Amino acid sequence: MDNNTQHPAMLAEAALLATCETRRQRRSGPGGQHRNKVETAVVITHTPTGLQGEASERRSQEQNRQVAILRLRVNLAIHHRSGVKLDDYQPSALWRQRCRSQRIAINPEHEDFPAILAEALNLLAACGWEPKEAAPRLVCSPSQLLKLIQLEPHAYVELNRQRIERGMRPLR
Repeated sequence: MDNNTQHPAMLAEAALLATCETRRQRRSGPGGQHRNKVETAVVITHTPTGLQGEASERRSQEQNRQVAILRLRVNLAIHHRSGVKLDDYQPSALWRQRCRSQRIAINPEHEDFPAILAEALNLLAACGWEPKEAAPRLVCSPSQLLKLIQLEPHAYVELNRQRIERGMRPLR
């Protein structure tokens, strides 16, 4: 976000990892003997929040590390809010690049997805979890905003949890 507090999911990898603790573990699963001899599982914990990303499904520790970083970023996007000042809010350059003609184009596997998701959820939180209020500020339609959130099922659950907590009806 250009003029707002930067969310940890938006940090460069080195900056994010500087605030994290990384553990390597042995786990069972595919890979046979190689799997049991080498610590290929990776668990990354964001120290300030305690949120984690972990991966163990690949035989390569580096591949698991990359997956764990992406999962950590998604968890940060879903469960950590950064302050957004509505009076002077402007969508980030990344958001403007991904949202054209009120349509948001992003794959949930893309490295930019957690940052886009974090920006959308931060603005939703600032707008009282009301998509009809947040969408115009993001220069997209409410349905496009909800489609983005639905790309990550845990984010959609969090959106509805926040709405219910505030006495609002859940979205379908």
